[in-house]
Amino acid sequence: MTIRQPIVAVLGHVDHGKTSLLDRIRGSTVADKEAGAITQHAGASEVPAETIRKTAGKLLDELKINLTIPGLLMLDTPGHEAFTTIRKRGSSIADLAILVVDINQGFQPQTDEALNFLKEFKTPFLVAATKIDILRGWKSNKDTSFKESFEKQPEHVKEYVEGEIYKIVGALSERGFESERFDRVKDFKKTVAIVPVSSLTGEGFPELLVMLSGLAQTFLKDQLEVTEGQGRGSIMEVKEVKGLGITADVILYDGEISKGDLLVVGGREPVVIKMRGLLKPKPLKEIRVEKNFENVDKVTAACGVKIFAPDLDKIIPGSPFIAVKNEKDVAAAKKELAADIESLEFSTTRDGVLVRADTLGSLEAAVHIITAKGIDVRKAEVGTPTRKDVTEQDNVKNGLKRVILLFNVNVPSDVEQEARDKKIKIIKSDVIYKIFEEYETFVADEKEKMRMAKLASITMPGKFRILPGFVFRANDPAVVGIEVLAGELKPGVKLLKAGKDVGTVKDIQQENKHTDKAEKGNRYALSISGPTVGRQIKEGDELCVKVSERDIKALEELGMHEEARLARETLDA
Repeated sequence: MTIRQPIVAVLGHVDHGKTSLLDRIRGSTVADKEAGAITQHAGASEVPAETIRKTAGKLLDELKINLTIPGLLMLDTPGHEAFTTIRKRGSSIADLAILVVDINQGFQPQTDEALNFLKEFKTPFLVAATKIDILRGWKSNKDTSFKESFEKQPEHVKEYVEGEIYKIVGALSERGFESERFDRVKDFKKTVAIVPVSSLTGEGFPELLVMLSGLAQTFLKDQLEVTEGQGRGSIMEVKEVKGLGITADVILYDGEISKGDLLVVGGREPVVIKMRGLLKPKPLKEIRVEKNFENVDKVTAACGVKIFAPDLDKIIPGSPFIAVKNEKDVAAAKKELAADIESLEFSTTRDGVLVRADTLGSLEAAVHIITAKGIDVRKAEVGTPTRKDVTEQDNVKNGLKRVILLFNVNVPSDVEQEARDKKIKIIKSDVIYKIFEEYETFVADEKEKMRMAKLASITMPGKFRILPGFVFRANDPAVVGIEVLAGELKPGVKLLKAGKDVGTVKDIQQENKHTDKAEKGNRYALSISGPTVGRQIKEGDELCVKVSERDIKALEELGMHEEARLARETLDA
């Protein structure tokens, strides 16, 4: 059996150095070309065995490792979110993963979400503890192994580095993973290896490549065997290339593709395309940004390849595909793919947000994340939002879900206007995590508005004492000096004395000026309609605001337990 190169996904928190790590391996500067320096679409680079030997040959010899894999296919994923963008049915396309953690910052929210993807897909991984070059006191030794550089550090720096590594060990332990610095691992099946590296200086990269190669050869031998015949893979991106027209960048994870094969691509309606040509990027080149390709007749898994053919504009990025040799195999391929696509785009009748994205993979990742946060999704589709979307969201009753979330798609002006008119919130970005940050901010703001609106409708509890010697009018209305003992008073609230109704607050004044609220600890002149001083109320009496059972429950729901207790005391008096 032919052994393919393992597919390695690189993922972790934004700005922890995922693309820079790959740039170091392939000697490029892809990170500088990204929008906002954050990777937005998955790319692929082949790292041939010769490059691994060139970088880590000395270490391979020391460890007596015979390199048998043809290389590594590295996937640079859009942060943690789109680990599922390049996917195969029911699992991740990746055989291995590198979880990138900035050793200076440790675990961050997106590190945890990346780890959740690794758990869900049961993907073996190691940790690249990046940016060791900026550790306090670290003296860099360019292009050396970590162990070699570590031995040259002063003792106090070694102790500090060990402490930072063990912070990562502790964070992984809290999350259910046993881990250790790579050279101390005794059982790689049970323990996650941590490899400290610097993408700036190259320190640690010999160990990183040796660890990846060793893990693949030791534990993944069976799954690296290539199936003969039909090719299976995923569409990364569809774009126009000068001189070629519409092309598609694809990842082939099993089997083979030849020029002239029929490509059956999954979608709402599966599309069958006859391939005219295959263009393979040179080793160490990033398929997204490369301009020079090699024209080939056939490719074998695993690889990233650009295809050109008619009707590519009909397919959706992120779609799975099967390459077949004969027409008779098309129907079976369509049936297999249809089952996969049905779960990705959907529309329901429940209340929930609406999600749109530019690719099936991005859509799947977005829906996965938002549902993991406990938020209902009513509808999920690929493509530009429509006025129908706005009309449908207008029927959503929950104000926190009258929202349309958009990843990397534009909003037509008429749709934007309709959303404004109907007060439907549109949140859009070409960076997935920013959409969710903005949504969470929106939810927090809306909840605070709802809380304030609810508070405005509640009668708040209050308790005051009529000050002796400060009766300004006996009745019609009674005007007395008071001191607020607890809570607050507002005009219009009903008053109780010993549990019985005694009147209503008509007006509140302080230093001969009207005020809307009397607060604890202060003194006021209070006008009360209903009672007569000397009969129903007297100097020195303590009176309370009358609060309904409904308002007491509302206070408890808002977490205002002290206010609810005060109100309950007035009812029980």
